[in-house]
Amino acid sequence: MASGELTREAIAAQPEWLRRVPRDRRLPPGRVVYTGCGTSFHAAQTGGAAVQALEAVLAPPEADVLVVVSHEGDTPLSLEAARSFSGARWLVTGKPESALGELCDEVVVATPEVERSWCHTVSYTCAVATLAALCGEDVAWLPEAVAEVLAGPRLPVTEHERIMVVGAGRDWPTAQEAVLKIREGSFLPAAAHHTEQLLHGHLAAVDERVRALVLEGEERAAERARDAVRALEILGCETTLVPTVHPVVDIVRFQLLTVDLAEARGVDPDRIRADQDRWTRARAAYE
Repeated sequence: MASGELTREAIAAQPEWLRRVPRDRRLPPGRVVYTGCGTSFHAAQTGGAAVQALEAVLAPPEADVLVVVSHEGDTPLSLEAARSFSGARWLVTGKPESALGELCDEVVVATPEVERSWCHTVSYTCAVATLAALCGEDVAWLPEAVAEVLAGPRLPVTEHERIMVVGAGRDWPTAQEAVLKIREGSFLPAAAHHTEQLLHGHLAAVDERVRALVLEGEERAAERARDAVRALEILGCETTLVPTVHPVVDIVRFQLLTVDLAEARGVDPDRIRADQDRWTRARAAYE
């Protein structure tokens, strides 16, 4: 069953695709809120104030602009959220000819094509870079930074059956996306913990059976990350403090870990089990 060819190709393509991210568009003035589902919601959080698409349906945000992140432009709840919003709608996508593309006032194409692997990697980093560019951030350095991570040392594969990824501030979306990659790509149970929340009760469920990857962060977040590392090591938990520089760059280490875990476990990350009957029927129950 193990393959992962499409996922590995997408990971390797990131420097090239990132060089093609649009850099000449800017969001209009006013209050901006970002939304999406799954990987797209994690990307949305890197832009600024963000709400999950279902929450945006339940309580449409009070803002001037809603930026919807949807790689294929047809995510049902994201479409519903956009329809519920009364202000200007912007779409960040890989497929402008879509239901969301038709609905939104402005469409920004983040990728040169639609990613073929269902374990989205390059579409995530391109969306994050596009959001940064829309806010006026210089993203020209990101392709080379990602290439350096791809060519550098990798997080080791271990035999742990439980993984946690810890982060705060700028790194909180990365922690959530890292866990989603591990879960959907290698089928291992993994959990994202906000650094401060981890230190307020969650440690009771941690012992030497857990592998912890703590995103270092910056300033006060970095201080608390080191506190978390000390506590986890006392509990006998194998812990790695992972340096961070930017959400686009930082997630790549976890993408590589995901395909390495998948290979070690003999599973295929490309289809995230959509080719297996039980999981196909489970998705059909709500889509």
